[in-house]
Amino acid sequence: CLRTLAAILKETLKDALVPGAGVLKKLLAPLDAVLEGFYNAILLHHFDSHHYTSPYSEDTNNLISFIDLLEALLASRIELDLPLRCQRILFLKVSYVLNVISSSIPYVIKKKFILLLKKCVLYKSREDAKSGSLFSQAPSLCEDMLALSNAVLQVVNLTWLNQIPLSGKSSYFGSSEAAPGHDSQGSSDQTVLRALSLVLLKALEFKIHNSATEAEIK
Repeated sequence: CLRTLAAILKETLKDALVPGAGVLKKLLAPLDAVLEGFYNAILLHHFDSHHYTSPYSEDTNNLISFIDLLEALLASRIELDLPLRCQRILFLKVSYVLNVISSSIPYVIKKKFILLLKKCVLYKSREDAKSGSLFSQAPSLCEDMLALSNAVLQVVNLTWLNQIPLSGKSSYFGSSEAAPGHDSQGSSDQTVLRALSLVLLKALEFKIHNSATEAEIK
């Protein structure tokens, strides 16, 4: 079901002849609460269980399908002036994703979630993309970006980054030790390192831009 819904969303966005907004609203509005329930149930799961020890298990594949659906929902958001809750949930409840990334789930899942976060911080509404605005003028997107920025900065201010591996086998973020049998140059996943750094920088940038007081900025 997750794969089918993600495929329909992607095909709808590709089809220039179909009025995307109308189709997406008809498709997603009845599923809005259901998809939020899925998000809560799936991502609040105990990911340290034995079901997720292998990157090839059925549970891991199901989770990858869910990440693909979240990515399609994010991409489909640009079609609607007032996004549905299921298109905003990734921003408003990003703490669930941050917890999954720091769990003992296979590295392939962590990487997909980190790259999805990168797409979130780079997301622009259609109007912002046209105007070249650095910061969103759309109220709902501004609210969502602020929620995401606050959650990211909150966990980074603790020890979250120290729990994030930079490859399937190598050292952790902030560690100077290379993985056994690897040289220090090639031991870390540069894609993940860049994505994590960008997420943090964009969260800081957005928070500073939307902070009311100097004390809050500090």
